[in-house]
This record gives sequence, structure tokens and C-alpha cells, in this order.
Amino acid sequence: MLCFFCSDLHGSADRYRKLFRLLADERPDAVFLGGDLLPPFGALGGSDGGVEGDFMRDFVAREMCALRRDLGRDYPSVFVILGNDDPRVEEAAVLDAQAMGVWSYVHERRGELGRFAVYGYACVPPTPFLLKDWERYDVSRFVDPGGVSPEEGRRSVAHDEHDVRYGTILKDLEEMTNGRDLENAILLFHSPPYRTTLDRAALDGRVVDHVPMDVHVGSIAIRRFIERRQPAITLHGHVHESARITGEWLDRIGRTHLFGAAHDGPELAIVRFDPDRPGEATRELL
Repeated sequence: MLCFFCSDLHGSADRYRKLFRLLADERPDAVFLGGDLLPPFGALGGSDGGVEGDFMRDFVAREMCALRRDLGRDYPSVFVILGNDDPRVEEAAVLDAQAMGVWSYVHERRGELGRFAVYGYACVPPTPFLLKDWERYDVSRFVDPGGVSPEEGRRSVAHDEHDVRYGTILKDLEEMTNGRDLENAILLFHSPPYRTTLDRAALDGRVVDHVPMDVHVGSIAIRRFIERRQPAITLHGHVHESARITGEWLDRIGRTHLFGAAHDGPELAIVRFDPDRPGEATRELL
């Protein structure tokens, strides 16, 4: 089985067009899109590639619909989540595309890919950024120096104040998987787990109120979850510069293979993997 994974396209029409061509040429069995898919909040009417109209509906979903027509039975299973830079108000457009058969939206949901279960989770621990639609406290109500609480910032949709104040990534993951066996599961996250090769930020020497900033910005909850539940494969984005700093785009936690597709250059980073042979995965910049 050939699977593609990419993440953090950030509304780049050039990256999307490369992905569409790749899908037409290589015809993978499945595609995983790991969040931060849209242009910056406030610029959703366009992109860096001159796309007109609504970016998700008039460009991404329309082009995927055209691919679905052209490829017919060769059209892949597509699994999608959003990321912390994607305003949640755009979730409606993602669900509309799901209704058209373009993809499966798997945030806090379960999908299937052959013998593999697929779960998705978009939320990340608190960041310094102000859009908070997809930010959650991690394992407690602690916020790292330099971070902005999920209770502050701004949101694009209405929210439950109690859930924002007391909800955590740790609780969400347990509720999402509901104690199921994850031996044959692929988990599509936006955040990487804490202290891996995938969560290394360019924060060396940064200090906030005399406190050094942690250069690892991934989720402690996601790391603990992987250590305890040991899914087959986890997919991650979010920290663009990590692969450049560490020289690695993959990691292991126990039996679990971790792949990262975030990239801080203009290219499209594409991870190719077979879930039955994850040790043979490759990553290419296009």
C-alpha cells in the first residue's frame, strides 16, 4: 500500500498543484493531510499563488473533485485534519467537501484504511500565537514562558468557556480512542510529541522574564499517549524548522514509527510510506 503524508501547506497554491500532479502521476492508495492547510487567517480569499475566491471551496475541494472524476477507482482514500493556523470557521467547508466524497475529516473521529484504523487530532499545546481555535491545555493548565493561554487570544467560532478552561489534550485522546487496541492504527496529529526529533523549535537562547524557553514545543500528552498505547504509525506537522535543525524527519517511541512532514522551505515535503513496512518510509522535497 502506498500512502502520502503532507502537512503545513499554509495556502501555497504552488505546493497544492505539486501535490495534485503527484496524485495523478503516482496514484497512491491513501493521502493524509496534517493541518495548517489554509492561507493566513484574514487572507482566506487568496493565497501566494493568486487563487481567487474561497481557497478551500473554490480551489482545494474543486481540484480534488476534478481528480476524483479523472482517477475514478484509482482515487485515493484521503484523511484530513486542520491545524492551529486554520480558523475553525473553515471546518464547514471541509465538511462540505467530505459530503461530496473528496475526503474523510477525522479530527476526533475514526476512519478505516484496509486493516488499519485511522484517528485524527488537530489541537496543539498553547503557543505564542493569538488564534486559539485549535489550542488546548496539554496535561494541565500550565503555559510555557512566552505562550498565550487558550483562554486568551481570539477564536473564529463560538466556544464553551468551561471546556476551554478545563479541557486537555490528554483527556481528548483517551476519549477519542475509547480504550481501543491501537496495534493497527495510524494517528494523524498536527502537533508532534514532546522531546523528539520532530518538535525542535528555533528558540535557542530565548528568554522570557529571565526564564529560558524550552526548545522542544511538542505535546507531553501526545508523547505519553504514544508511549502507553503504542499505535503502529503517528504522523505530525506544526514545527516547520525541526527537520532542518535535527536533520531528521522520523523518530521511534517503542514500536511506534513517527513521521514528520512540516518543512520551512518553499518546497512541498512529501512522506511516502507503506503502513505494513513503515521502516522503508521516505521523504522528498519537491
